[in-house]
Amino acid sequence: MRGVEYRGLTRIEGPVVITERSRNVGFNEVVAVYDREEGRRLGRVVDMSEQWTAIQIFGSNTGLSADDSRVEFLGKPMELRVGPGLLGRIFNGLGEPIDGYGDIISSTCLDVNGLPINPYARTYPRDFIQTGISAIDGMNTLIRGQKLPIFSGNGLPHNKLAAQIVRQAKILNADESFVVVFCAMGVKYDVARFFLDDFERSGVLSNVAVFLSLADAPSLERLVAPKCALTAAEYLAYEKNMHVLVVMTDMTNYCEALREVSSIRGEVPSRKGYPGYLYSDLASLYERAGKINGSSGSITQIPILTMPNDDISHPIPDLSGYITEGQIVLDRELTQRGVYPPVAGLPSLSRLMKDGIGAGMTREDHKDVSSQLFAAYSRVKSVRNLASIIGEEELSEADKRYLKFGEVFEQQFLTQSDTDNRSIDQTLDLGWRILATLPREDLLRIKAEYIEKYMKAGEGE
Repeated sequence: MRGVEYRGLTRIEGPVVITERSRNVGFNEVVAVYDREEGRRLGRVVDMSEQWTAIQIFGSNTGLSADDSRVEFLGKPMELRVGPGLLGRIFNGLGEPIDGYGDIISSTCLDVNGLPINPYARTYPRDFIQTGISAIDGMNTLIRGQKLPIFSGNGLPHNKLAAQIVRQAKILNADESFVVVFCAMGVKYDVARFFLDDFERSGVLSNVAVFLSLADAPSLERLVAPKCALTAAEYLAYEKNMHVLVVMTDMTNYCEALREVSSIRGEVPSRKGYPGYLYSDLASLYERAGKINGSSGSITQIPILTMPNDDISHPIPDLSGYITEGQIVLDRELTQRGVYPPVAGLPSLSRLMKDGIGAGMTREDHKDVSSQLFAAYSRVKSVRNLASIIGEEELSEADKRYLKFGEVFEQQFLTQSDTDNRSIDQTLDLGWRILATLPREDLLRIKAEYIEKYMKAGEGE
């Protein structure tokens, strides 16, 4: 259906053009703006009053003039064409193919804004996902349908870790494999190239749908990109019953674009200049993950965000932590010591871990081993702080033993190569071998029968 068309613009202010308001125009409606040469560019309604409509353009305003331009209101929100041909394709942030193969063949178009999932229709996530990474599988377990962000910082290997998860993630005791929807927002070309090359080299590209909004793309495109990616994920999960892993990087760039658009619209800023609706806007993305009744498919989300100045109390990680079910925190000090992946032991958390581990899911001793490793590593941190004050030579023998435990834990349990794919049994057995360096009387969080059953193998190696 052809929309309503108006000739002439009232004002042009950077990427925003102002025109006389038409009747029956909706917020977030897609608009086509034509210049004097009939060049077409899309935009979106971002603000309205009784007299005017503000349209933000996806791209440059070069060539537009107030007198010779015309505006066509298309009468619909932004939509994404979806179909089985999504996988193996590369799209820009607006869902347009950029790999040279043209549009996918399908007549199905979905509103990218999506619909909230009825909480009653949700199924509680319980299926363990094996990533092959001990720091995650053993202590911060990822569950199918969970949203588990990676909190990182500039220069830390979050991209390398995300690529490894994409290559290695699988559902234990199930034949189904993951398909991946990868969304990059405001990233540099070399970061995008790293992921594409890694997907292609490892052979998973045919099971990946890629949405790229690079650093030179308009800020509004960065806001649309994750919505397009999640719309594709919802189609694959709930229409095609696939297990979908959604990786979104970098959520900090998304929030910066949100702040920029909010400033252009003249909204009252909140914490650090971000709009007051930052929480609800992030929730509208994160809450599109999960499992629903009547579909065997699922969406598992791994958003990546780089914390400005490594500040975990910054509004972006702070609000993300409230919405998501835990976080994987990368530590700069571990990176400087050569530990990969540099997963910080104590700040990291998976709130759904307790529901996806144990007998019949991973192994009966998983919960106890994880709890004991956390407790011992917590003491390691305390002893290191004490040693920095009084000197290591003044420590008790027990404290020195924990210092040794901390070194072994970081160098053997946390450290592994990006091609090392450990099974959950290998991870737990490694945990037992490291716990064997502590006196048995210190293993207060592990049942006695588990110590008798599993510790002997650790002590014998």
